[in-house]
Amino acid sequence: MAKKENRFEGYDITTQAVHTGSGYDAETGAVRRPLHMANSYKLPDDLSKVNYSSTDLLMYARNGNPNQHWLEEKVAALHEADDAIVLGSGVAALHALFWTLLKSGDRVVYPKVSYMAVYRMFHELFNQKFGVETVMVDMTDLDAVRQAITPGTRLVHIETPDNPTIGVTDIAAIAEIAHENGALLSVDNTFASPYNQKPLQLGADFVVEALTKFINGHGDAQGGAIISNDLATMDRIRYEAQVNVGSVISPFNAWQIFRGCVTFPLRMERINASTLKIAQWLETRSSVTFVSYPGLESNPGHELAKKQMTKGFGGVISFGLDTDDKTVERFCAALKVVTFAVSLGHDESLIFPQPSYDERIHLYPAQFQKGFIRFSVGLEDPEDIIQDLDQALCAVGL
Repeated sequence: MAKKENRFEGYDITTQAVHTGSGYDAETGAVRRPLHMANSYKLPDDLSKVNYSSTDLLMYARNGNPNQHWLEEKVAALHEADDAIVLGSGVAALHALFWTLLKSGDRVVYPKVSYMAVYRMFHELFNQKFGVETVMVDMTDLDAVRQAITPGTRLVHIETPDNPTIGVTDIAAIAEIAHENGALLSVDNTFASPYNQKPLQLGADFVVEALTKFINGHGDAQGGAIISNDLATMDRIRYEAQVNVGSVISPFNAWQIFRGCVTFPLRMERINASTLKIAQWLETRSSVTFVSYPGLESNPGHELAKKQMTKGFGGVISFGLDTDDKTVERFCAALKVVTFAVSLGHDESLIFPQPSYDERIHLYPAQFQKGFIRFSVGLEDPEDIIQDLDQALCAVGL
């Protein structure tokens, strides 16, 4: 495919979020893109040149649909990128990228601290099923990264900030190390979002976003995206993982996320400000053992985050309580404004404990191994959130 057309290139991200990919409906003149729920489309009269596994012609929903294509234009614009592929979930996007790039005998370096699905794919599935060598490393330690990325390494995958400890990784430095060894770099940018951080501009080859989270922002649709300037590889991903594995997004979910994108920059501006205020308050509580948030001056990744997260530090805080797992659960259940549920990036604040019996807890820094909580800040008034946290701490004697 050719580079995504963006008539609003050069405009502010807020303007692009509103206008890129938008247009008039040809049939009615409506100023909103319609929802096309069709799973099949009229074929050309001459079928001799039709490739039924390509995505360059609307023919069948697995090969692509109009709502997907309009959303891809918008997501590419948010990243100032040449192309984006939108798929059924963030995990579908991760799998599509890894599935396309890797083959038996390849070596992958990935973070000790990572999203559970990435851990499962590399720790279990790709090495056991396909013979891919997978190596975990602390991505905040550049010397350890240099030792792990050897000649012959095919891919380096990072998250920054990472899930769930909110550690900060130097994208530009790891891109340089990876490229020196002939490896590609992919970055999961979900916790930062393209409002705060654009990894392609820092040397990454591919970016993955869970559109389900901040970009959609309403907790009502799943989607994922791969973003890159490597058009040839993006075409391979469409062919191998979208069409022939079937990880395509539904038209309805694409339509919902397209709508959510419009307010994405405004929501992130608010969330950035609220999250910093709440993190600063958490640091003052004696029962809080640590607060991990890149916006705090006390955070070891703060100076690096200031360089690569140019507009703010995101909406997720990790913090610890000086208590046991059951009391952490009681604290979460006592909250009245904050919702006790998984996920992040919604309009409502979400909180989720990371128990001490988690199978990966030993991979995290020591402070995260007791009373660990991941907290996604929403659009509520930050003072109301702080009061809610305060009353819940008091309710459990903290």
